[in-house]
Amino acid sequence: MTDLAAVKAALTSQAVETASWAYGNSGTRFKVFTQPGVPRTPREKLDDAAKVHEFTGAAPTVALHIPWDTVDDYAALAAYARDRGLTLGAINSNTFQDDDFRLGSVCHPDPAVRRKAVGHLLACVDIMDATGSRDLKLWFADGTNYPGQDDLHARQDRLAEALATVYERLGEDQRMLLEYKFFEPAFYATDVPDWGTAYAHCLKLGPRAQVVVDTGHHAPGTNIEFIVATLLREKKLGGFDFNSRFYADDDLMVGAADPFQLFRIMYEVVRGGGLTADVAFMLDQCHNIEAKIPAIIRSVMNVQEATAKALLVDGEALAAAQRSGDVLEANAALMDAYNTDVRPLLAEVREERGLDGDPMGAYRRSGWAEKTAAERVGGQQAGWGA
Repeated sequence: MTDLAAVKAALTSQAVETASWAYGNSGTRFKVFTQPGVPRTPREKLDDAAKVHEFTGAAPTVALHIPWDTVDDYAALAAYARDRGLTLGAINSNTFQDDDFRLGSVCHPDPAVRRKAVGHLLACVDIMDATGSRDLKLWFADGTNYPGQDDLHARQDRLAEALATVYERLGEDQRMLLEYKFFEPAFYATDVPDWGTAYAHCLKLGPRAQVVVDTGHHAPGTNIEFIVATLLREKKLGGFDFNSRFYADDDLMVGAADPFQLFRIMYEVVRGGGLTADVAFMLDQCHNIEAKIPAIIRSVMNVQEATAKALLVDGEALAAAQRSGDVLEANAALMDAYNTDVRPLLAEVREERGLDGDPMGAYRRSGWAEKTAAERVGGQQAGWGA
């Protein structure tokens, strides 16, 4: 039997980090669509993030992206966040939007370019010191497009050297989270293409280097929950970049394309103790045609719903069916939980915390969208890459 009090306690403590860049304008390589009321500064991004946390009670941290969120005083930005009930989360580096990085960054054949890239990563750690952030998020666009373009072995050596330099700079309470992506923009060979490559580098570095799983960074048909289970078992799962995809890195709203997959992933998180471990759950999404804040609120709710269903799995019944080899009963134990309507339970959890049981309705009634559209006129709207 499921302990409902324990389920509520777990849901109450769950936190989902939102990304600063999700509040700005974004689009495809064809067009970026602007929206009224979009933030113009990192502080306005935090104002919007505070609204997401106000109505969900589950989004207390905000990830920054450097240089998109560059400010003169990062300690002051952290204080601004705290005044709004937030803390600054992962610092995301950017080694893919500079002309020097055309052939790679930390894996580039030119030592001068590699030094420039590592210098940026070390500067990100300096920012972490100022903001009190725990996690440095690393994703590299490095790779090659043609056979023979560069030495694959040598590129891994360069990567290892750069990661070791940055790892040594980390404070005792700081972590390095290494993300992988199997293609784009490198189409022949990506330097960190899969969880195995990321895991191998993190294993060599030490306990404060862990793998981050972006749910969109896999080929169709990949069993992501197996990867999650394995990394949890090895104590190397550092975090998630939650999103949803139909083909590859679509960055759609988490749970939109395949909510059953999100449930399966969250079941493995629950099964492997990931809710109580230091696993960071972050939304890495682009809201190109839908309104920003409502989409982020809905995404937080999607994660909560998948988590609630995962927590409702009857573990004893599932284990008994597995031991006896009863395939259908084992599958039914999962499906019964997945098919449960957990929305009333989550509304109850929110109301017990003094929140509105309907975050989407509460946001619409707040008038925040109309207020920001009227006030944020002029200046330069924040957007992807800015």
